[in-house]
Amino acid sequence: MTAQNPFGQVLVALITPMDHEGEVAWADVERHVEAVVAGGADGIVVSGTTGETSTLTDAEKLKLVRVAKQVAGDRAKVIQGGPSNETAHAIQLAKQSEAAGADAIMAVTPYYNKPTQAGVLTHFRMIADATDLPMILYDIPGRTGIPIAYETIIRLAKHPNILAVKDAKGDLAQASRVMNETNLLYFSGDDPMVLPSLSIGMSGLIGVTANIAPQPYRVMVDAVNRGDLAAATEQHRLLEPLARATMTHVPGTVSTKYLLHGLGRISTPRVRLPLVGPEEWEATLIEDDVAKVQGLDGIDFSNFRPDRNAAAGGALPRIAGTTR
Repeated sequence: MTAQNPFGQVLVALITPMDHEGEVAWADVERHVEAVVAGGADGIVVSGTTGETSTLTDAEKLKLVRVAKQVAGDRAKVIQGGPSNETAHAIQLAKQSEAAGADAIMAVTPYYNKPTQAGVLTHFRMIADATDLPMILYDIPGRTGIPIAYETIIRLAKHPNILAVKDAKGDLAQASRVMNETNLLYFSGDDPMVLPSLSIGMSGLIGVTANIAPQPYRVMVDAVNRGDLAAATEQHRLLEPLARATMTHVPGTVSTKYLLHGLGRISTPRVRLPLVGPEEWEATLIEDDVAKVQGLDGIDFSNFRPDRNAAAGGALPRIAGTTR
């Protein structure tokens, strides 16, 4: 991490561990944060997409900031990834997250609303104006329905608090152009494409698979930093089947919890509805990919014990996430 990068380089899009009833399992949260930080993560994004932000309450999102900060201390930055598609709500959450101790905000393009680019620009500017925290723009048109256009990113780059983009758009040519023309930092938001993204100058990753294996990503990033392409490529090769298992067959949240539970690192693989655990055929595909994982530092699948019954279905929490 440098003075110009207040976020870190190996950032984990943290899952939110839950009990079988779908309530947040806070002891598991603490253990999981400690595990990923000890494994080399220097940034943690809580209550983002992977953290099931859409079904978390505001109180849960803010407690995730406090708990993660308490566990991570000065070892890793804690980034609130759960601002809303409602601008007023996003501003409120950003302010509350700053008060709770967040080191930064990651705000996603308004989803479902499908605003014009003028609306996207206004949305992000108003969130960035709301606090003194550095902010990451999250560009993921596959989930939000719209991209952040090049021209909009260029205009947003002029805001003093908007310092970075998490790119899940897959347009490396545009990312290269923006990095050439602005001081924005870029983070890969596509786990299988981390190394290609780093190779064009991105600063790091905000990864789902890093919940399971942060250490290989740390090795990869450190290798790129010292110009050792061979070492970075070796980690990319070793990570490929795990990233495929995590990101291909079911939503990343679902597969990550399934894998972490099978490794004995969280108490249940439960997700909140409308997410559900993998069906039998999906679980088979995940397990077939995992069987190909070999040689990754910090992870051993020899004792992997997946539990398809525990993962089945989804939970209804006591309080709806959008109730505030």
